[in-house]
Amino acid sequence: MSAPHPSRDLRIKTPRALLPLLKPSRYKGLHGGRGGMKSHGFADLLIEHCLMNPGTRAVCVREVQKSLEQSVKRLLEDKIKLYNLGGQFRILNTHIETPGDGIIIFVGMQNHTAESIKSLEGFDIAWVEEAQSLSERSLTLLRPTIRKPGSELWFSWNPRAETDPVEFLRKDPPPDSIVLEVNYDQNPFFPGVLRAEMEYDRRRDIEKWEHVWRGAYEKNSEARVFKNWVIDDFITPPGTTSFLYGGDWGFSVDPAVLIRCWLDGKKLMIDYEAFEIGVGIDFLGAHFDKVPGAREWTITADSARPETIDYMQRHGFPKMKPSIKGANSVKEGVIFLQGYDIVVHERCVHTIDELKNYKYVVDKQTGKVTPILSDKKNHVIDSLRYAVEDLRREIAGGVLAGKASW
Repeated sequence: MSAPHPSRDLRIKTPRALLPLLKPSRYKGLHGGRGGMKSHGFADLLIEHCLMNPGTRAVCVREVQKSLEQSVKRLLEDKIKLYNLGGQFRILNTHIETPGDGIIIFVGMQNHTAESIKSLEGFDIAWVEEAQSLSERSLTLLRPTIRKPGSELWFSWNPRAETDPVEFLRKDPPPDSIVLEVNYDQNPFFPGVLRAEMEYDRRRDIEKWEHVWRGAYEKNSEARVFKNWVIDDFITPPGTTSFLYGGDWGFSVDPAVLIRCWLDGKKLMIDYEAFEIGVGIDFLGAHFDKVPGAREWTITADSARPETIDYMQRHGFPKMKPSIKGANSVKEGVIFLQGYDIVVHERCVHTIDELKNYKYVVDKQTGKVTPILSDKKNHVIDSLRYAVEDLRREIAGGVLAGKASW
């Protein structure tokens, strides 16, 4: 694929799997797993389209966009720098100016109404990134709005559920549609670091591998233990005095985990995590130091390793104490966590991963979800249970005392 440049020909290497996108089409869709070059493919295509069609007006869309950091603006900026196109594109704080007085803007659909969306009527391209999150309302607003002759609607997504609105492109695509499935094995630029992550998931959790890396629908979503959580880029208020810490010890192939959280009314805010496999006991202190304040605050840690707790108490963590386990402590801890609105900072990637994937056991014969908690994807969850253990026991004790007095 090539586009004219005032001093030379620009050549953008297009993977074979994406070549059909070079043909004009009303609808273009890329779906599949992580590492499938969906975002990079559309970013390259948009840069080339702007060069070959001066005056192009494009809008990059997400369902929710609180800041430009959540958009594809940085990716497009990186492409412009990579191809040495600074003389053709002008990168500004809120938008990108393109050749021929064109423009690329970035919007969140939830910020638009039926009236305000009309401002996009003259645009040539609408690219919806993370389209699996696009609501039916937003899709209904967007499709007839991009109405200019020759205009195109692009959708890139990692499939989540067959019922997601964007799946119309796969189930019953409109006329003049190009919809492609692309995965890591079709990406000639698939980086080694992602390959290692992919192989790790394939060895440990085939269901997760199929969804994350092969673009399969999520299975048994009703089996998820936690549905009461969101991801946010929040700032911990200075002077917070209610931090709770929980730690879990790594065994041969399990991670050593430390989690920090705090309460904001009925919200449980999780702002820092330490998570690493294969941490020797002599390095646990440095590992836990990744979580601010770990040496100053009480840490409730897994009581299954009293010798490790003793070691940590003697090496800079004097306030560490063992958890109190009982016959129903896991179930009671999970129920307690389910009673709060959990907010996870976006940097806590392993916490996010476990909240997504911690499930009830599904009966292999019937396919039905049981009330039994799985013993997988629970190292951060265990740490979180330990962190709130005193609070849970205090509240439970108060409830029981109140019932007794009544």
